[in-house]
Amino acid sequence: MAQQTTPAVSPCGGSPGGGGGGGEGGSEGGGAQGLGGMLFPIAVFVLVFYFLILRPQNKRKKQQDAMIGGIARGDQIITISGVFGTVREVRDDSFMIEIAEGVKVRVLKSAVQTKRTSTPSLEDRKD
Repeated sequence: MAQQTTPAVSPCGGSPGGGGGGGEGGSEGGGAQGLGGMLFPIAVFVLVFYFLILRPQNKRKKQQDAMIGGIARGDQIITISGVFGTVREVRDDSFMIEIAEGVKVRVLKSAVQTKRTSTPSLEDRKD
């Protein structure tokens, strides 16, 4: 019986002798395809990031700025820390709020979370 041997194959796909034509010359056309193939997923990722994160965040910021701009003296607000107060004075970067009878606190405008909707208290209601 004759023993069969298999020819050795290099990892590049060519023969071990180095002769063969398609190894290096054909990679230039594939490189352009590879670059376009890489840029497409990155572009999709950027669009998804914009529409799911940046756009809603900008919308919320505009709403918050409009809400803070609409706060006037006498409005009731809630700060980020949960402190309820009534605006007594509006300054450039802050509000002076009264949190209890005779207790006034200065808070930054950026620390205001919400403006309370005025609901009539039990004393103000007429049954």
